[in-house]
Amino acid sequence: MIDGLAAGARGVADDLSASDVLSAIRDRKAAEHRAAADQLVLAARWADLHPPESIHDAASFTVPGCEHEEPIAGDGTPLVAEFCVAELGTVLGISTTAAKKLIGHALELRHRLPRLWGQVHAGQVPAWRARAVAETTIHAAPSLTREAAGFVDSQVAAVAGRIGQAQLDRLLAETIKRYDLATADPTKDPEEGWQHVDPRHVTVDTDDVHYAGTLHLEADLDIADALDLDRAVAHHAELQKALGSTESLNVRRAKALGDLARTQTALDLLPGGPGTDRASGPHPDTSRQDRVDSTDDRPDLPAAREVVIHAHFDASVVGEQTVFGPTGRMENGQRLVLLDQIRSWCADSRTKVTIKPVIDLNTQLTAQGYEVPDRIREQIILRDRTCVFPSCTRPARGCDIDHITAYDHHAEAEGRPQPGPTRSDNLACLCRFHHRLKTHSAWNYRMTAPGVFEWTSPHGHRYRRDRSGTTALDPPDPPGVPRPRRR
Repeated sequence: MIDGLAAGARGVADDLSASDVLSAIRDRKAAEHRAAADQLVLAARWADLHPPESIHDAASFTVPGCEHEEPIAGDGTPLVAEFCVAELGTVLGISTTAAKKLIGHALELRHRLPRLWGQVHAGQVPAWRARAVAETTIHAAPSLTREAAGFVDSQVAAVAGRIGQAQLDRLLAETIKRYDLATADPTKDPEEGWQHVDPRHVTVDTDDVHYAGTLHLEADLDIADALDLDRAVAHHAELQKALGSTESLNVRRAKALGDLARTQTALDLLPGGPGTDRASGPHPDTSRQDRVDSTDDRPDLPAAREVVIHAHFDASVVGEQTVFGPTGRMENGQRLVLLDQIRSWCADSRTKVTIKPVIDLNTQLTAQGYEVPDRIREQIILRDRTCVFPSCTRPARGCDIDHITAYDHHAEAEGRPQPGPTRSDNLACLCRFHHRLKTHSAWNYRMTAPGVFEWTSPHGHRYRRDRSGTTALDPPDPPGVPRPRRR
């Protein structure tokens, strides 16, 4: 094991002293910053090589779905041919959206934040700090003029990029006011400094799921809204306690928020309802499960929760009984889920449960004509899980179903065999952008096995995309260097 770790530490000797280790890791960090700065230069150069003029088909601006020019940074930065971002992303092993951000940040820094751009390449400011500033100036609301962006640049450069997000937001607010970028509210005094960046938001981090099956929620609310929400959550947490809940206050508050989200906040608390009798009211010793079970004699009550959960579990037949595995997968976010969690969600309150028929993902389904029937569409969604373009993570349920080999609408009328039939082995999930990319550019792909795809980029880079992710295949040969023949 130690030998394996040593072998994996490229260029690092195993006899370094403590001082040598600190010196070496500092050098590696500096090299990392230089590489990130170089990436910004190369991303900007990639944009230079793909101006709108590089879109050869003059008619592409009028044909729906074709490539067009796109602004990906602030006012005063050059436009870019839309589809070029995809190939840069695949080479870097990142999504098209992430590649678009990288190019946008590079152009924003080079054209609108030149002082910060210079500090990045002088090694005075790490690229990640500069990119955070660029992200803020690109998406400022209202939009920053080039002059206003220059003011932000001068202020940030004066402190060598050492500015936190809160300070940056305040600087942005000052810039918007200084350059009169928003229409003044006639009811407000312009000297009061009322113009600001609205910080209100509610963010649910769906990408980070705790092993206990929870998600993190963060919000900034209007003061009145926040106080009202706090009172409602506190009230319902106390009601749960009065009904016999022995869970902690934090857990009860979290469950109360879920009740509010379902807009059935008082369902389990009605007089004479679950956990109560009409004479004496709630029984403190009544368990939550008892209250749930007792809803069976209240058919007049509507469902408190109506949710369709797309969860998939492996199952086996033992004797005459179907036995499900303990863990499965939820389509939303491709997360693991426990069978016990699904059971608890279904039994948590009066719940309407929708069960869909099982579809065999290995069966070849076929349809006549171009339209994809619902049963085939569902099979392709379950098989592919996400958009099948390299590194794309858009959920399949929100994607288009693409004919890998194009369907020929004139084949039947002209007596020719259909080259792109509507069947399982010729269909795949593509998000709208990558569907357009495949249709209107030199990108192409094929299915090598069910759910396994091989893509080739306009520059000859090849990628395999399957359920485990994206793998780069053999790189293209340099110009003039023939690839040796395989025996």
